[in-house]
Amino acid sequence: MRYGIFSGALWGLDTVVLGMALALAPFLGVGQAPLAGAALHDAVCALILLVYMTVRGRLGDTLAAIRTRSGLAVVVGALLGGPVGMTGYLIAINNIGPGYTAIISTFYPAVGTLLALLLLGERMRPRQIAALLVALSAIVLIGWSSSTEQTRGSALVGVLAALGCVFGWGSEAVVLAWGMRDDKVDNETALHIRQTTSGLTYLVVVAPVSGALGFAARAVPTPATGVIALAALAGTASYLFYYKAIGTIGASRGMALNISYSAWAVVFALVLLRTAPSPLQVGCCIVILTGTVLAATPRWEDLRPLRGRRRAGVDGGLGASSDGDGGVTAA
Repeated sequence: MRYGIFSGALWGLDTVVLGMALALAPFLGVGQAPLAGAALHDAVCALILLVYMTVRGRLGDTLAAIRTRSGLAVVVGALLGGPVGMTGYLIAINNIGPGYTAIISTFYPAVGTLLALLLLGERMRPRQIAALLVALSAIVLIGWSSSTEQTRGSALVGVLAALGCVFGWGSEAVVLAWGMRDDKVDNETALHIRQTTSGLTYLVVVAPVSGALGFAARAVPTPATGVIALAALAGTASYLFYYKAIGTIGASRGMALNISYSAWAVVFALVLLRTAPSPLQVGCCIVILTGTVLAATPRWEDLRPLRGRRRAGVDGGLGASSDGDGGVTAA
């Protein structure tokens, strides 16, 4: 269970640090900044994973996996999660800020659950559909709130980009779930394939076609790119924990725990940016978190140990007891 919590906390940190990078020169106010930032972010992630897999002596496993049908499915998932999802994510951050972006993009596990029903034939219970609709209503409210408050860019563009991110990440999860059913592709090789494919696609296709490659090259020696590298480090660690959580406790619970990053983003924004959330933002965040967790969890009974452990932590401090998955939980 702790892997999912760590993945959420680190992605929340990634969210805020990316927002800080895009607010620095030369990215601030530049239309090419989101694509250039995405290219640099995923390229750094790919380099980090290359070093990680080399140290672990697993480069051969990645090369073998990518030649399989499941490995090719991971490549497709990478395109959805990277060029589609990550670009939308950064465009949203650049327009409506990291807090709104994190809260809206929290919806991706519910979309993934819906796509799994349509494409993989997985059933959703009526109560899961109800939770999905509640979460969607909260997302609409967040979008309305964003459009009525001062933002750095277009609120409409930011919300639409965040929803594009939701679709990209949600569909990526479904494709990866199919690909990782093959024992030839484990969570580490899948992540290595994913990040390498995404990074290369940005640098070889997306950035040159959009005209952002030159801007990205000029931005490399600036302090802002160093901040992006720090975000990429947190993001890579988040993905490693996320894939590990999926392999340990399953996709539904892994996604449910990972989306806690919206709450962590609010915390990190408060600590690093001194941005205090409004009561409406806090309320919508809670509703979205609750709705998406329930929508992505077929057996709500599986969440009862989480509540029990959280209550035990309050009554007796940070306990060392563990649930059936061997992990710990956090609020």
